[in-house]
Amino acid sequence: MEKKGKVLITAKNCTTRYYNFKKLIATALCGMLSFLGVAQTVGSCKIKVVDETTKQPLLGVNIHLENTTLGTVSDTLGYGVINNIPAGMYTISLSYLGFQTKKINDVLISVNKTYYAEIELLEETSSLNEVTIRAYRNENNPATPVSSFSYAREEIYRSPGAQGDIMRALATLPGVVSSGSQFSAIAARGQGTRDNVYMVDDIPMLELSHLEAEGFNSGFNDPNGGRFSIFAPRVIDNVQFQNGGFSALYGRRSSSYLGLNIKEGNRESWSFSGQFDLLGATVIADGPVSSKTSMFASGRYQNFGLLINLLGEQKASISYGDYIVKTTTQLNPKNKLSLVAMYNPERPVRTIDDVEIGTNINDDNSGGTTLYDHRGNKLLLGINLRTLLNSDSYLKNVLYYRSSKVDNHFGRFTPALDDHGVIINVNAGRYDKDLRSIKNDQNEIGYRAIYTKRFNRLSLTAGIDASTIHLDYKRNLKSIDTLYTFRSGELENPSQYFQVLNPINYNAHFNKTGFNSSGYITLSWNTFKLLTLNPGIRYDYTGFTNQHSISPRLSGSIQLSQKNSINFATGVYYQDVAYANLAGQSLNGKLKNEKSIQSILGYKLQLSNDLKLVIEGWYKHFNDLVVQPNQFQSYFTNNGGGYAYGSDISMTKRLSKNYYGQISYSYMQSKRNDHYGLGRYDDNFNIPHTISLMGSYKPNDKWIFSGKFRYSTGRPTDQYVVHSNVLNDSDELRFAQEITSINGERFPNFVSIDLRADYNMLTNWGILSAFVDIVNVADRFNINTEVFLPNTGKVYNIGFGIFPTFGVRIEL
Repeated sequence: MEKKGKVLITAKNCTTRYYNFKKLIATALCGMLSFLGVAQTVGSCKIKVVDETTKQPLLGVNIHLENTTLGTVSDTLGYGVINNIPAGMYTISLSYLGFQTKKINDVLISVNKTYYAEIELLEETSSLNEVTIRAYRNENNPATPVSSFSYAREEIYRSPGAQGDIMRALATLPGVVSSGSQFSAIAARGQGTRDNVYMVDDIPMLELSHLEAEGFNSGFNDPNGGRFSIFAPRVIDNVQFQNGGFSALYGRRSSSYLGLNIKEGNRESWSFSGQFDLLGATVIADGPVSSKTSMFASGRYQNFGLLINLLGEQKASISYGDYIVKTTTQLNPKNKLSLVAMYNPERPVRTIDDVEIGTNINDDNSGGTTLYDHRGNKLLLGINLRTLLNSDSYLKNVLYYRSSKVDNHFGRFTPALDDHGVIINVNAGRYDKDLRSIKNDQNEIGYRAIYTKRFNRLSLTAGIDASTIHLDYKRNLKSIDTLYTFRSGELENPSQYFQVLNPINYNAHFNKTGFNSSGYITLSWNTFKLLTLNPGIRYDYTGFTNQHSISPRLSGSIQLSQKNSINFATGVYYQDVAYANLAGQSLNGKLKNEKSIQSILGYKLQLSNDLKLVIEGWYKHFNDLVVQPNQFQSYFTNNGGGYAYGSDISMTKRLSKNYYGQISYSYMQSKRNDHYGLGRYDDNFNIPHTISLMGSYKPNDKWIFSGKFRYSTGRPTDQYVVHSNVLNDSDELRFAQEITSINGERFPNFVSIDLRADYNMLTNWGILSAFVDIVNVADRFNINTEVFLPNTGKVYNIGFGIFPTFGVRIEL
């Protein structure tokens, strides 16, 4: 029975609805369990693909997870999304008609998270090149045809002996040498560690290393460079390195170009990681702040106390930190804004309390009789706005503030020694806590505007740079000092084998602001199917030297066949005077920028899609080099000249499948002449022969094994004789070192075998990794430099034997 407007509920209806309700609940529970089961085992990835030349999004790019059936194509905004990917490690392949194929290796897909990356594809320029190349950023780029190398994030991290340090990873490249062992700064093709162009997110940087030893060698610059880079492991997303012959876009340094890009934050989901090792800890946070903004943040603190005690080295307190925050905002489809902030403090200290009775000051790494207290930090704030003007052009505007502060204090103690140089009383003799000091504060505000446009067979890049630099430099010697190392013919009194250093010849104070500006234009012109030419010209004005310079440059490539090409580059390069030399002129002498003319000719054979052979020869001629007439006066001139030449051969197997590696040999000669009657001599980094072999193998998803072998001719060092009892006082016995030939001898050859092992365990919440990375497993002591000890007439060597580290990394 039923009444209008009401429902008559019967027992049968109740029973039916009860069973239907149970069925609905059961179905919902099954669906939820099914969903949870999927959610607990899968993740996703989202890729944005853009044209490397124009930064425009690419529609229809094939995005595929290798060894699976999973894939997608990019949409009109360049995005491609792949869902329901089982958690694990993958290689993502991106292919597009008319563009080079690109591979992204070791992509971690985590449970309930989305891997996000913005990938740039480079257009193919020759129809003959039918070989599919596993392209890395700016590799196989016709605009950079010579001496160009790149590293992906995982390749840096895996590099054996590098311990995640980008500068140490670069040391295996052909034509690149480093002081090795405890030093990480690189020198390229016959020049020094201070001659390289450094760019971080398109922002110029002067130094990328910690523990630059300014004030070493009687107060002047240490040529060895720094010990560790200011970037923690896995902070740098990609690396572009060009060992000479770089385009007119870059200047003010002449040896090589190193471009680093800090990782952008994940726009889709958060991840957190931490690495804890023998030296300290690093933590990283990476994820979306809003629907348009992502953030990447990293903090690292390291202290060498534990390692120094483990290796039995000189006691000292050495610590530093690195803190980075980068945000990336897609303001709208045409504008992308990045903000970056970096702070890098350091504090090495060695006091009289670190000197121990029973130490032999002649022993390697003893520290001798030098004390130091160093406070330093670097700060960078940068804004980078990229605007897509139309389908063929874009504009980058970069505004930055950079500061570097150094406050170094050096002291000396004269302990009571036995006949063998062993300390028997630390407090006996003279103790000067603050004999010398150096203050070097730099503040720079800069702006860069870079415009790029692609035409039919040509792309154009033009730009301007402008910056103001305030330099506050002060060098001070507290009282008259005695120096016991000198060059033949340098003493005012030839019968007196020591030199009295007067503060008036050492002290300097420079507090000025200079204005620098640059303008540049470069073309990449595919003139014919087989020939690409890259002409360019650069103008620089340097305020501190009041100098204008013009630098024409040209590079190119001739495609011989599908796999073969001949590549070349030549040009003029000017290098700004080092600020410490410019500011330290005690006689107010004028300096001008150094000049070099470079030429490179090479041959490249692409053996397969991930294997290539490169052979290059190069020559450099130097003019107006800054030199120091004598070691007792803070005075420099541009009287130096010289040349360098050499050849490199390398075979590189890129990271694909389960292994990668590199074999290289470099021959080099680098000569200098200061034109002060000393004649021609070997440059500090004249290393005739260098051999590097590196390989990495991944047998499964858990283990990675890597190894590296490096050999090089020993570094040049001065030839000298020792004079005894130069003070004619048996109660204050002193020895003197007379340098008879600059770099007239060599240290023993450098030999090192580095090994690394990584163990990775994938879990539902992320990845747990353990690693061991050992530099120089044979514990061969490789000498970097030596320091003369007037107390004993002997030298102690600076260098390192075995250098181990181990730790764990957790990524959530």
